[in-house]
Amino acid sequence: MAEITLVQLNDSHAYLYEHPEAFASAGGTVYRNAGGYARIATLLAQWRRTAPVLFLDCGDTLHGTWPAVATHGAFLPPLLNRLGIAAMTGHWEFAYGPKGFQDRARALDYPVLACNVYDERSGASLFSPCEVFEVGDCRVGVIGVACNIVDKTMPAPFSEGAFFTLGLEVIGPLAARLRRDDKVDLVVLLSHLGLPQDLKLLGMTPGIDVCLSGHTHNRLFAPMRAGGALVIQSGAQGSFLGRLDLSVEGGRIRAYRHELVEVAAGIAPDAAMDDAVSEALRPYREERDAVQAEAEGGFDRFAMWESTADNLLLAAIRAKTGIPLAFTNAWRYGAPIPAGPVTRGALRDWVPMNPPVSAVTLTGAELRALLEQNLERTFAADPFAQMGGYVKRALGLRAYVKLENPPGSRLAALFVGDEPVRDEARYEACFLTEQAVPAGVGENRHALGLGAGDVLCEYAGSRHVLRPEIHGTYTLI
Repeated sequence: MAEITLVQLNDSHAYLYEHPEAFASAGGTVYRNAGGYARIATLLAQWRRTAPVLFLDCGDTLHGTWPAVATHGAFLPPLLNRLGIAAMTGHWEFAYGPKGFQDRARALDYPVLACNVYDERSGASLFSPCEVFEVGDCRVGVIGVACNIVDKTMPAPFSEGAFFTLGLEVIGPLAARLRRDDKVDLVVLLSHLGLPQDLKLLGMTPGIDVCLSGHTHNRLFAPMRAGGALVIQSGAQGSFLGRLDLSVEGGRIRAYRHELVEVAAGIAPDAAMDDAVSEALRPYREERDAVQAEAEGGFDRFAMWESTADNLLLAAIRAKTGIPLAFTNAWRYGAPIPAGPVTRGALRDWVPMNPPVSAVTLTGAELRALLEQNLERTFAADPFAQMGGYVKRALGLRAYVKLENPPGSRLAALFVGDEPVRDEARYEACFLTEQAVPAGVGENRHALGLGAGDVLCEYAGSRHVLRPEIHGTYTLI
C-alpha cells in the first residue's frame, strides 16, 4: 500500500503576504488575518517531515495584487520556487498574454500544465499537457487544464495567438495513456475550470482519481465525488491549503483523509521565506503602507449579488466622472478591508491593473441584454455555459430578477434612477474593462484618462471616513 499526501493551493492571486480574510459566521461575515507564503512554507515543511507530499497549484498565482501586476508577475517565481511546487496550471496569468505567461513559466523550476491551450496557427499545445511524478512509492500522473474562458470573456490580449477548449477531447485519452504507457498508480486532474464545470466534466471523462479544482473559490470541507473521482477545492488568496492523504493500491484509492487547512495567523512564519517576501515587497512598502482613510465597518467581495467593496469602487468612479450609472466586473479576488485604517496598498489590490475608467452610451435594449447575458453566464443550468464570477456590479440601477426563468427572460423589471428602462432610450454609463461592458456594445465608447486604482485612492482620501453600503441593486423575486 502506497501512502501519499496531495496538497492543493488554488487562486492565491499573488497574496504572498498575510492579509485579512472573510469568514462566514452565524452573526454575519467576520474578518481575521490569514495566508502568506511564509506560513504556507511552515505548513509544508511540517507535512514533508511525516509524509511524501505532492504540492500542486491550480493557478491564478502570478496575478492579483498590485505589486505582482506592476512587475507582470516577474518577482514571484523566485519566491514560488522556494515552496517546492510540483506543477501548476493557469488563468489570470494570461493577463500578461500567452507569451508573457510562457516567459514567467520559464523562470519557474516546475512545469505549467495545460492540455487545452493551443497555438492559433499551428494547433500545437502551448504548454505540456501532463507530467509524471514519483512521490514515495507512488507514480502519479498529473493532467493540467487551464481556465477555458480566457478567449471568450476576457480582453483580447489575454488570448492573443491562442485558443482554449474545455479539454474534453483529450483528458480521457491522456488518463488512459498515463496508465497504459507510464504505469501510473494515480491520475490527478489539476484544473482551473471551476467546481461546477469540473463536476460535469468528470461525469463525462473516465480515468481520473482526484480532481484538484480551482477558479470558483469554493471552500470544501469534505471532498465531493464525480465520475469516480474525489474533488477538492481550497478557498482562495492563499488563506487555505487543501490536504488529501491517500492510501493507494493496485491503481485504486483504498482510503483517504481530507482537511481544509486555514493558513492561520497563529502559524509561525518560516523565517527565510518571510525575509524573502519582505525584500521583494520593499520597493512598494511606502505606497502599500500609506494610510488613506478610516473604515467604520468592513468591506469585502464575499457576496454574489452586491458587495461593499465594489460599491465603494463604483461610488469612486461615479463621483469622479459625474456619470450616475456605473459598472464593473464582479471579480472574486481582492482581500477584505476590515474596520480601521485603510491603506493605499489594500485599495490598489482590489484593482491591481489600475484599469482605465471609460464611458459609453447604451440603449435600454443593450442594457437589458448586457445584464441578461451576465445572469446567464453566472447561473446557467449547464455548467459549461457558466463564464462569470459574481453578478456584474452596478450603481445607479435597480433590477428585479426571476432567477428560475429561461435565459434572456430573467429581468422582471429594470430601473435607471427612478425611471423604468425603455428599450429605445439612451443611457450614459461609466465602467471598468471589457469584462464590465464588452467590446462592441454601445456607442461613443471612450477612455477618460483615469486609472481606477488612482480614482479609488483619491476618493478614499477625500472622504477620510468610509462606511460600507449595500444599495439593493438586485432583488430576487
